[in-house]
Amino acid sequence: MSQSKGGRGGAAVKGKKSGKTGGEEQREATLQAVLIADDFQTRFLPFSLDKPRCLLPLANTPLIEYTLEFLAMNDVKEVFIYCGAHSEQIENYIQNSRWLPIAQSGPFSVLEFIRVADARSVGDFLRDLDGRGIIGGDFLLVHGDLVSNLSLEGALAAHRARREANRDSCMTMVLREVGEGEHHTKTRTKTPVFIVDPRKNRCLHYEETNPFQADHYVDLDPTVLEGAEAEARTDLIDAQIDICTPDVLALWSESFDYELPRANFLHGVLKDWELNGKLIHTEIVTEGYSARATNLQMYDAISHDVLGGWAYPFTPDCNLLKGQTYHLQRDNVYQEDDVLVGDYTEIIDAVLGRDTHVGSNSIIQNSIIGRNCKIGNNVRITNSVIWDDAEIGDDAVVEHAIIADMGHVGKGAAVREGSLVSRGVRIAEKIDIAPTTVLSLLTHDHKSLDSEPGVVGAQGKGAVFQYPEEDEVGAEELARLENSLIFDLNRFDIDGSSVSSFGDDDFSDDESEAASATPSQPTARSRLSSFASDDSGAPNFSSFHADAVHGLLEVLRGSVGDFDSEKLEFTSLRLANNASDVAMRKAVATAFVRRAVELMNAESGGVDAVKAAKETLTSRAGASDFVADVGVGGDSVTDQLEFALAVQRACVSTAKTMEVGKAGNLLAAMLQQMYDLDILEEEGLVAWWEDARGKEGEVMPVVRAKCQPLIEWLENAEEESDEEETDEDDD
Repeated sequence: MSQSKGGRGGAAVKGKKSGKTGGEEQREATLQAVLIADDFQTRFLPFSLDKPRCLLPLANTPLIEYTLEFLAMNDVKEVFIYCGAHSEQIENYIQNSRWLPIAQSGPFSVLEFIRVADARSVGDFLRDLDGRGIIGGDFLLVHGDLVSNLSLEGALAAHRARREANRDSCMTMVLREVGEGEHHTKTRTKTPVFIVDPRKNRCLHYEETNPFQADHYVDLDPTVLEGAEAEARTDLIDAQIDICTPDVLALWSESFDYELPRANFLHGVLKDWELNGKLIHTEIVTEGYSARATNLQMYDAISHDVLGGWAYPFTPDCNLLKGQTYHLQRDNVYQEDDVLVGDYTEIIDAVLGRDTHVGSNSIIQNSIIGRNCKIGNNVRITNSVIWDDAEIGDDAVVEHAIIADMGHVGKGAAVREGSLVSRGVRIAEKIDIAPTTVLSLLTHDHKSLDSEPGVVGAQGKGAVFQYPEEDEVGAEELARLENSLIFDLNRFDIDGSSVSSFGDDDFSDDESEAASATPSQPTARSRLSSFASDDSGAPNFSSFHADAVHGLLEVLRGSVGDFDSEKLEFTSLRLANNASDVAMRKAVATAFVRRAVELMNAESGGVDAVKAAKETLTSRAGASDFVADVGVGGDSVTDQLEFALAVQRACVSTAKTMEVGKAGNLLAAMLQQMYDLDILEEEGLVAWWEDARGKEGEVMPVVRAKCQPLIEWLENAEEESDEEETDEDDD
């Protein structure tokens, strides 16, 4: 079935090829679409091990049905489909669907699969597509997990007008504005940041942030702002609906290292816009529904949006699939034919598929149940999704979980919040599955798992699923978060507030009250402008922290300047933001600790904690004096105690990306080196050791424990010194 690069797949589904031989004008008139049906991303594990994400059921309808319906309603005529994984399943599904352009009865004149045997990313496919010459004009680039009811008529007209005025306008991204506040269809694992010129709707810069990266700010080249206004937008839902010209494919071909449409392509093209001369615009809409089921949290949110009617007309009773018979009943229940419900059972806000049986005295709330499911008596199912052919025994409980096809939950068993039960897993009677447990029959590399009776019971079948290891720092935590049904940063010992702003790394207690008066607004920054306050003129402490840390790191890395000039800039930044002594200490401690961590984790050969601490504090002239004068800021024991505590907190924050033991070693090495350099004295270190704040929480005491030998050595040295002084007095 596969074919080498350069040829089309033999199973292409074709009809009349409108516009293919009628010249450029006719090709321009035919709106084409490139559909990325499935990619190589490992999200949706373990469900996507043996089934492509685009065929997973959302409100009991495969995801790709919503995407194809979106293309049809926007008058797309030619669709070219790329399948990254599970290609045969996707092709077989389409071959047996209503989308075949047979006898011109379907909405598409062309529906064709493109196979690229050695593709490993979306970028590989688009580069291959560029060489085929089958895209004749403007086309839509979308993904097979898109659910949207947007009309693109206005966006297409604006795109074509810009293209007519300037041939370098090559792409328009259609984005949905939802506001700065919390919104359940805004992605939280990765926050897209768009810097746009509101006068021209031109995108100037793109960045992605996530909770596990060290810095939460955007580096913006000041030249981008020349002759332009700029807004930093994190209030947009990006469902990756792109209106493209063939120039976009040429740009992909020029950069063979681009893999992802946003993090690589968009970021790179905008960064090098002076070289390529291409302009990318945005069309920001305020009405309609648009979202991608990129991970399980988005899948969960979109499922309940469809159930709640927010994606109208995509409600269950629109019956997208042939043979579906959903009709709306009271209490917002969508039910197919041949569903049996027992006496005294309460069903509210739910979808029930054909041939599903629900016993007596059960409760189903805000949940989606597939076809041919068997739900027993006295069962409680809330906020959950259960796929076809599943069985839930009497007295069982399912709370905010997903039970996949042919899953079995025994009598009296409980599946707690955030748990995922993959295909064919059996949970024995009276087994309580802990929250966020992931059960599977297969490993991530498709090998069979031996059942764990201690987890699923003696009569059960399945085991705890282990996610693949990631090489990059923070990548494993991010992958776990994206594969989780619930967005919960507590499992990773990270403050969720750091997600909402580029620089709000844990305000200290005395800053939090002042900071609460200032909106936590993500801001793009250059070294020339700190954007230190909001429209009201109130100080932005998060801006100070991010800019201060960034500037210090540049000096420590040897990228710019020296500590004499940095001291002036640091002081100016502090005055501009009216930053407190606590904020100042925190910024200095954070920068020096992060630089030490960089040295420990260097790809070219990291050093141990002792060498990292020494190099950080001594390799750049003036570094130790800067820490003493600006970081500690005084000779009192209190000043030294507070700075040592700031260093401890900075080391604790590194425990999110490195082992806690290594974070403790680094703390001990930093304090030892500061003592040797006369930055901290023994009285200050002992006072820090005795301070109760250094023992709070779970991680602080563990990191602190590594410093006990240093403190004991200092105390012994002090005792010996006292004894020597006493002997001298006696003499």
